[in-house]
Amino acid sequence: MDKTVLVVGASGYIGSHLVPELASAGYKVRATGRNLKLLEKRGWQDIENVSVHYLDLNEADNLAELLDGVDSVFFLVHGMNHGHDFIDIELEAAHNFSDALKASAVERVIYLGALQPSDGEPSDHLQARKATGDILRDSGKPITELRAGIIVGPGSAAFEVMRDFVYHFPLLITPKWVYSKSSPIALRNLLYYLLQLLNFKPTKHQIMDVAGPENITYAQQLKTIGEHIGKKARILAVPFLTPKFAARWLHLVTSVPTNIARALIGGLGHDLQANGNALQSLIPQRLLSYDEAVEESLGHENEVVRSDIWGFDPDALARWQPGFGYYPKQAGYRLKTDATAEQLWRQVQLVGGKEGYFYANYLWRIREWMDFAIGGDALKRYRRDPEQLELGDKIDSWKVINIVPNQFLSLLFGMKAPGLGRLEFTIEDKGDHREVDIRAWWHPAGFSGLLYWFAMMPAHLFIFRGMTHALVERCQAKAQEGKTETV
Repeated sequence: MDKTVLVVGASGYIGSHLVPELASAGYKVRATGRNLKLLEKRGWQDIENVSVHYLDLNEADNLAELLDGVDSVFFLVHGMNHGHDFIDIELEAAHNFSDALKASAVERVIYLGALQPSDGEPSDHLQARKATGDILRDSGKPITELRAGIIVGPGSAAFEVMRDFVYHFPLLITPKWVYSKSSPIALRNLLYYLLQLLNFKPTKHQIMDVAGPENITYAQQLKTIGEHIGKKARILAVPFLTPKFAARWLHLVTSVPTNIARALIGGLGHDLQANGNALQSLIPQRLLSYDEAVEESLGHENEVVRSDIWGFDPDALARWQPGFGYYPKQAGYRLKTDATAEQLWRQVQLVGGKEGYFYANYLWRIREWMDFAIGGDALKRYRRDPEQLELGDKIDSWKVINIVPNQFLSLLFGMKAPGLGRLEFTIEDKGDHREVDIRAWWHPAGFSGLLYWFAMMPAHLFIFRGMTHALVERCQAKAQEGKTETV
């Protein structure tokens, strides 16, 4: 098979699963995204028939080149993570792509949109999804639009929000429209539909719903997740929990970005029941029930730690437990500096041991004593070498699980706490300056894991800013425009 397929939005959830499926089926795949480093981390460039490319549809000066020689396109982008103006950004991207399609030899486009409510005014997010389909159809190319609701799979934002909610709270305080219905579909079933659509050559536009075998309420979905993890989902639906307030509430529970959570919640106020008969008649397959889809998703929970993010480290694998938050909480500080990457790296490698942690060492010592009080061994000092680090080295209660000289250091958190965490040092060379980032990542274990994270938040805000400035000052370099980030 020598067909070339362009995947626009390959770094997203569906795209990241679809690209390997396309490659395995023998297609030549051009995978695109705004974050080229993220695409490269997936290792796709090592697959013979996959190439990765930078593409920002809002500054799309390389679209003609990417579309050259392409037979089919999967359009999987959305703008939910851009902020309050994501609608304008999303529609601008669709216009740019539609214009480029007109001048291309592309034979067809498969667009993954969103289900539309049969009653009431749809949310801004759902309206934008519908408008994107209309804009793509203006290109004159045959557009196959699949409209989907909740995708049930490990890492799916909507599914992980519900999973974290059930894991983290004994009482689920929800909006009253938790009793709205939807037609969730298993990730495996959706991917099969997408892949098989390439076997058909439509001559006109198509719009088809993607549906699982059941129309069930969100309350039923929460309860089913609870049954699988051995927790009773007690639901208290309250009328005053507006979508905006609910999004902020979820921001405390899960690390799915607030903008995405707000967009997802906006669609819950309607019944989003789908009629998947047309698609199922075209591409027959056995559809997993919601119960089966949840079981399959939870069975892949530990894949989050079986990755290069954790260095496939055996200690991280051994400590991972079902119920840890899939998406991590994070806190850190980023700073620009004129120090060289080599100077910064020399200082980063001194972390721990007698040198301490560059800033507020008394707070680190207090935390170590707290660990000792509950049976940990954080008071023991370790350093194989006082000046250099290697993969697998122990640094006090930490372990080096990933190391790239002059660029990156990742340490596995070893103290006793309700969750799994790591501390990362990142150095990026921007040509005329460097950016250094010190950041903690935390996968909470249930409600106690969330309490631990928020109890540590004041110290994090204080420590990471100080550590980053101290690291730069040790290089006798100039720092500017620091930025604190917490979730």
